[in-house]
Amino acid sequence: MAEFDRDRDAVMVRAREARVKLIVNAGRHLASSRESVLLAERYPEIYAAVGFHPHDAAAMKETDLAHLENLTHSPKVVALGEMGLDFFRNRSPREVQMAVFEKQLHLASQCRLPVIVHSRQAHQETLDILTRWRSDWGDVSQAPGVMHCFSGDAPQATTYLELGFYLSFAGSITYGERLNAEAIELVPRERLLVETDSPFLTPQPYRNRRNEPSHVRQVIEKIAEIRGLPPEQVGLETAANTARLFRLPSPEDTPQ
Repeated sequence: MAEFDRDRDAVMVRAREARVKLIVNAGRHLASSRESVLLAERYPEIYAAVGFHPHDAAAMKETDLAHLENLTHSPKVVALGEMGLDFFRNRSPREVQMAVFEKQLHLASQCRLPVIVHSRQAHQETLDILTRWRSDWGDVSQAPGVMHCFSGDAPQATTYLELGFYLSFAGSITYGERLNAEAIELVPRERLLVETDSPFLTPQPYRNRRNEPSHVRQVIEKIAEIRGLPPEQVGLETAANTARLFRLPSPEDTPQ
């Protein structure tokens, strides 16, 4: 994203200093998906996801699906997304969001790539679509994807876990008014992921500044506090989960 154009190399240096070893950088439309692939080819620890965010769903053309499919041929592309539904901002018509979401899910089944799902104030519609698609995905031995920046309650978390999804938490869990500790506590350790959603959702104590990958440490520390675990354990487990879901090299094998 443009917010990093002036200091992207410095951002990556700080990420490495914070011991961030794996980054999955998601696209939000065709142009940014292409840029995400180029970014992944430039930095060894970055991998790409390609897709259309619900905000940009109305801009997707039928031919764009073929372009996304072509991008998946890169060995650095490990997921489809960010895709899903956002009925909070409604920057694309709801029926368009749903249609584009389903088309991308079908592509993910064809490509056998996990999906990164955005859902905001659209839990039931998201759940209905994913439930229908889950049979299309088929393979119960491979997780279908991750619910990104999960902010739902414990019952909602349970529904996605039952479908085989991982749940990922971001800096918003450090905001007292947006913390649902019960949902964080119930996620099995092998299904838990962490993220930043950079440049958004900057955790405390950096809130209201640009977010960046090194700040994932604050997310890990908050989860460790809630679950009563050492931060180092949460960091190692979530890194291993990231590698497993996206079929990446083990973080233990990544140079320091």
